[in-house]
Amino acid sequence: MNPYEIFGVLFGIVSVWLTVRENIWCWPTGIVNVSLYIVVFHEAKLYADMGLQVVYVVLNFYGWYEWLHGGRDRGARQLARAPTAALLALGIAGVAFGAALGMGLRRGTDADLPFWDAGTTSFSLVAQLMMTKKWLENWLFWIAVDVIYIGMYVYKRLYPTAGLYAVFLVLATLGWIEWKKALGAEQRGERRG
Repeated sequence: MNPYEIFGVLFGIVSVWLTVRENIWCWPTGIVNVSLYIVVFHEAKLYADMGLQVVYVVLNFYGWYEWLHGGRDRGARQLARAPTAALLALGIAGVAFGAALGMGLRRGTDADLPFWDAGTTSFSLVAQLMMTKKWLENWLFWIAVDVIYIGMYVYKRLYPTAGLYAVFLVLATLGWIEWKKALGAEQRGERRG
């Protein structure tokens, strides 16, 4: 077993669990997770996923800042629903970027599954950006891409990573439930515990 993959799995689970709990430590643990997966995906020739991990390093730093200072008066960012126009724009951008990246991977690399790799990469970026904004709907995007990732990683025989994404799928479902409940409580003016 690849030690980068094993430690990546462990840090990934911790990071997503902390995200479900809205704990700021989700960001630094996420940085460790994605840094390890840069190596794992390079070795598996999943170049879009590898590139995604590089972008995730940057987005994790950005998310860390946003959750601390992206709210009103540079305070902590609060949960919210994604604006409809943003969801539409992000959906269109996800499809367009995924198609372009898939074509580039198919023509310019020896990548396996170029369009599946590109599509999951594209919509993972959409979900990650939504997460930095603390938009509830990010979890629905994560649920969808996690299902596809599980199949892709089983096909590539990255079984610990497929297991990680199965755990991510469960955690994304919990994230949706917990954040929806918390957002409802905030909108009713209830204090969160």
